[in-house]
Amino acid sequence: MKHIYLNLKRFDIPTETGGVNRIASPAEWGPYIVSHTQDQLAAYNPKDVEFAMFFPEAHLIGAVSARKADSALKIGPQSVLGQDTAVGGNFGAFTSNRTGNAMKAIGCDAVLIGHCEERRDKLSIIAEGKGTDAAAVNRILNKEIKAAIAAGLDVLYCIGENADEQPRWQEVLKEQLTVGLEGVDKSKVTIAYEPVWAIGPGKIPPDADYIRKIASYVKEVTDGMDVVYGGGLKTDNAKMLASVKEIDGGLIALTRFSGEIGFYPDEYLEIIKTYLGY
Repeated sequence: MKHIYLNLKRFDIPTETGGVNRIASPAEWGPYIVSHTQDQLAAYNPKDVEFAMFFPEAHLIGAVSARKADSALKIGPQSVLGQDTAVGGNFGAFTSNRTGNAMKAIGCDAVLIGHCEERRDKLSIIAEGKGTDAAAVNRILNKEIKAAIAAGLDVLYCIGENADEQPRWQEVLKEQLTVGLEGVDKSKVTIAYEPVWAIGPGKIPPDADYIRKIASYVKEVTDGMDVVYGGGLKTDNAKMLASVKEIDGGLIALTRFSGEIGFYPDEYLEIIKTYLGY
């Protein structure tokens, strides 16, 4: 199976306040994206391709409401808390956090966990407390994955090495995988590889050989779990990624990187079409 994921980050913020949203009012942004893509996605066999979109939390209810009953599209949040409600237990005093049960209750199907931006945020909190145990991030993410699965959500788990870690990439990725997935039902998880060292303006992305090497290693460590490219599936690398048989899909974010940068549904659909060879 192929997996096409979309991480919409904070692309809902209008341009007048420094964002890149040019496609709809903030109130209509989530429904606009769903309604302008789901019919076209139905043209692909849902048994062969999985589509999931991860929205900022404020847009989830609108996005879920715009989804048709027979839609092949999964919708979800950008991470969940590693704790949750339970019958006879905590009834929900999780101020400022989103839980898996809360996301499932509003109609979500999937969740993005361990994105490099989430990892960086957790590391900054540890550093503020004068902590030095970076491995704690993987343990926290493991709790999030377990909580998400317990709530009935499928998980896209992101891993990746930064520039300082690249010389020991095998050690870094193995720890992220073994600790992050400890005790987890792996049938509910797909892995996304983010080359953090190559993400950003002016940086050189990995080539097909490097991506193949990483994907092969991840499959070896995880006993063959599906791996998607999380460094940005886009128009100019879609054919190259499609040629790497060890890669099972990709994670899309921005669709336009120059001019009026941002996310545009028609360009998103074109990326999918190119990657899938239609």
